Amino acid sequence: MDETKNIPEEQTEAVQPEAEPEAVQETPQPDPLEELKEKLAAEHDNFLRLAAEYDNFRKRTQKERESLYQDAKADTVGKFLPVFDNLQRAMAQETADEAYKKGVEMTMQGFQTILDALNVTVYGAPGEAFDPTFHNAVMHVDDETLGENTIAEVFQTGFRMGDKVIRHAMVKVAN
Repeated sequence: MDETKNIPEEQTEAVQPEAEPEAVQETPQPDPLEELKEKLAAEHDNFLRLAAEYDNFRKRTQKERESLYQDAKADTVGKFLPVFDNLQRAMAQETADEAYKKGVEMTMQGFQTILDALNVTVYGAPGEAFDPTFHNAVMHVDDETLGENTIAEVFQTGFRMGDKVIRHAMVKVAN
């Protein structure tokens, strides 16, 4: 027989020792000056990041603006290149009218002056060294009188503005 069944419930409960009052631990109060210093440092860091971001934005937009201007200038010059080609052909033709010839030469000189003012360089003359970044070789000829990779004939002159090629020169390359 189980003896615990006959014992009243009040006696079966274990006597628990009384809980000792917990020692009150004081949490240190944050120093308001230190909090303000941390906030100030965070705001200063945010300010520096924002200033650097703005400076980068300003430099990037300045570069884009200059690039856009150069591209627009190169496109505009490119539109006038057929006129240059026609003036070259007109100058190459023989004519008995000296006034006509003088007028075409003056027009070509004016065109050259404008191109020089825009820093546009005309290139691609016979005898120059062939450079595939500036020249477009459309023909090849074996000629012992010319050196290797030398331009033998120019079909269309090339134009560049600084390092930017506006139009490649179409040439015949020797050897």
